[in-house]
Amino acid sequence: MKKVLLTIVLMGILAACGGQPTDAPASPPTSQPAPATEALPPTDTSAPPTDTAIPTVIIPTTPPTEASNQTATVSFANDIFPILDSRCKNCHGGRETKEGLNLTTYAALMAGSENGLILTPGDADNSLLAEQVITQEMPKRGPKLTPPQVQLIVDWINQGALDN
Repeated sequence: MKKVLLTIVLMGILAACGGQPTDAPASPPTSQPAPATEALPPTDTSAPPTDTAIPTVIIPTTPPTEASNQTATVSFANDIFPILDSRCKNCHGGRETKEGLNLTTYAALMAGSENGLILTPGDADNSLLAEQVITQEMPKRGPKLTPPQVQLIVDWINQGALDN
């Protein structure tokens, strides 16, 4: 009787394990012996294993910007001047310099306007230039700056407003 019972238990175990891949971890042994009942056929309805890896999707928690990372150095020549040249020079450069503000060179920008300095290097929170582009008061004519462009200006000021 013990041999028959042992054979039935072994057949049930083999039948249950037969559909699993060989590299799958073995299930932990149970402390109780299997009941002496008739072995049932396996009921595994899962898809057969494949070698195709399931892709992992990483969703960023914040939208990327051109220079939102403070470790990335913002360049006046490569990042800031092109913005000023395309969006500000009509009123603050060339033939016109409203409020005495000329934004055609780094030196002219740092000189400020008739009303004084327009930025405090290292402190965008207390810089008129940052305030004007954040609140979208400037530029008055033409398209407003995009959020990534505004972020570049803020980052550049916070990084010391270097002539780089």
